[in-house]
Amino acid sequence: MRKKLSVDHDLKSEETTLEEIFYKNFNKRRIDVNDVYHDQKRRRTSEVHPKSSQINDVITNESRSSTSDVIQAVERLSTNSDLVADGSRDNGLPTVAGKHKDLMAILPETMSAVLNGDYDHHIDHLTVIDCRYPYEFEGGHIRGAINLYTKDSIRNFLNETMTSSEKNHVIVFHCEFSSERGPKMYRHLRSLDRESNKDSYPQLNFPEVYLLEGGYKEFYHQFQDQCFPQKYVPMLQQEHVDDLRHFRVKSKSWAAGDKPRHRSRLSKSAGSSLRLTF
Repeated sequence: MRKKLSVDHDLKSEETTLEEIFYKNFNKRRIDVNDVYHDQKRRRTSEVHPKSSQINDVITNESRSSTSDVIQAVERLSTNSDLVADGSRDNGLPTVAGKHKDLMAILPETMSAVLNGDYDHHIDHLTVIDCRYPYEFEGGHIRGAINLYTKDSIRNFLNETMTSSEKNHVIVFHCEFSSERGPKMYRHLRSLDRESNKDSYPQLNFPEVYLLEGGYKEFYHQFQDQCFPQKYVPMLQQEHVDDLRHFRVKSKSWAAGDKPRHRSRLSKSAGSSLRLTF
């Protein structure tokens, strides 16, 4: 009897020990599972909500990359004078070293060739901007040109003209001699264009812009048949003294709201495919 009780006691003790071991291991495993779950949750949270130091590192790296891109663009543009102003491609028209070294200039012969359609394979849209005063423009201008002679009219042109990176819109500025008014408006357009694209330098709405060397006077003397009407009215013509005084004041003080005064009544000869646009 004593032996049987001893065996029962030993079996009960062993069962208790096994039960304790089971629950101990079970609880430990449950703790391990919870630890893994919380660890994964922390990782996911960390991925979704990075620490401020990680955010700063990303911003710093992006800033360095952006600065590097700008430096490379400046170097590319400063070492290659044949590129358009955003560095995206070569100039489509042959240029010359004009009076204004900071501006791309073309000869009257090139302007004539453009009007004849010789560069249609390169130019999708062409805008010739005549910066002379209205009485000069009305007295004779390049066929298809528009008359913009104030800074506000240039701003409106930039804001209202649709552009596309897939279309090559070429602009040619000029005045009587392309000595003062034309270059001034050329630089003003470029300045406004840079300002509107300051967050994506060197991108521009109008990267390919030229100045007509010698201005309307030189072009008229060589290619009168491409002018309308076929006349030339100098700015200082005596009969327009009052007009000169009026438009000089107007060009310096006129507020916003100035729109292109004229667009030439373009008369294209058969076979030409020149496309003019604002």
